Amino acid sequence: MSEALKQFLEKNVTALREQGLYNEIDTVETPNGPVIKMNGKEQINLSSNNYLGLATDERLKEAAITAVKEWGVGAGAVRTINGTLTLHDKLEETLAHFKGTEAAISFQSGFNCNMAAISAVMNKHDAILSDELNHASIIDGCRLSRATIIRYNHSDMDDLRKKAKEAKESGNYSKIMIITDGVFSMDGDIAKLPDIVEIAKEFDLITYVDDAHGSGVLGKGAGTVKHFGLEKEIDFQIGTLSKAIGVVGGYVAGKKLVVDWLKVSSRPFLFSTAVTPADAAAATKAIEVLMESTELCERLWKNARYLQDGLRSLGFDVGKSETPITPCIIGEEKTTQQFSRRLFEEGIYAKSIVFPTVPKGTGRVRNMPTAVHTKAMLDRAIAVYEKVGKELGVI
Repeated sequence: MSEALKQFLEKNVTALREQGLYNEIDTVETPNGPVIKMNGKEQINLSSNNYLGLATDERLKEAAITAVKEWGVGAGAVRTINGTLTLHDKLEETLAHFKGTEAAISFQSGFNCNMAAISAVMNKHDAILSDELNHASIIDGCRLSRATIIRYNHSDMDDLRKKAKEAKESGNYSKIMIITDGVFSMDGDIAKLPDIVEIAKEFDLITYVDDAHGSGVLGKGAGTVKHFGLEKEIDFQIGTLSKAIGVVGGYVAGKKLVVDWLKVSSRPFLFSTAVTPADAAAATKAIEVLMESTELCERLWKNARYLQDGLRSLGFDVGKSETPITPCIIGEEKTTQQFSRRLFEEGIYAKSIVFPTVPKGTGRVRNMPTAVHTKAMLDRAIAVYEKVGKELGVI
């Protein structure tokens, strides 16, 4: 190893450990369900994005197995050569119907979607108005586009309108886009999409919503855009197939013209092999399940409210979440890490989130109740939270 590299790595890893900011990666020894096993010990799992329990659903497993038997384990090529299988077409048609758009295009991950779509449409002659708490993949996609990035204060519509007006009246930009998460993953609040659409219409702006944490959760499962009835008003609906959908991959949904352009210009689509047959088939089945019934979505919300009410009644700060995302805000980073470790020792797996994922001093344990948690599991989690909270002087 280069001596310069060695010194760089040792210095920075040590510093992160001393500050309580080094993220230890845990290994799960069982399927990622409501109860998992880690280091040989069972844990009630409150850290999974598997909102609806579909990652282990028998219907999805059967769809994946059938696809592997009929189509093999890989697509065999990029989409633009001969990697587009009938399964991919069906997935995209199902996604478009689900999201209420003319068309959809699938990618290998939600992160890839933002890298692909933003840079395919925006360039150095353009500007992007981006919420200051947008996901890292949005930030990287904006940077890759080389557009001027104008951050607006989180969900501050006065600040957004002011900056949109300034950008438009400057005459410096060919196109201007507003980008926001539909649901913000660290606090669980929902973007003010009706206001954003109003501002976009006023200044002729492109609208772009990353609905990774809204799909399967809001709008009877169809997402944040559907929640507000704005399917015809949003230019780009971005989503992931790895959270509520329970598989892996991502998609962009919108007008057919948008999708036609992305198919010939988005680099992850052009230069990376398509998602596997198993992934495409399982994701399609998941979306069909959501379109057939709202039962899983309703159970998710019931469990989320139960957990949030329980933690709040004990005196924990669960922020202002408007979704099942349940942050338990501790504050100081080392205390937050210690809190998470004690939960683990008591059989509750809830991961700590600290700087740089969230601002310093706002460390939290982020809980993700799912549709497949039982009341007994949630009661146990609440009891452990009370024990550890009192032990560490948090409540």
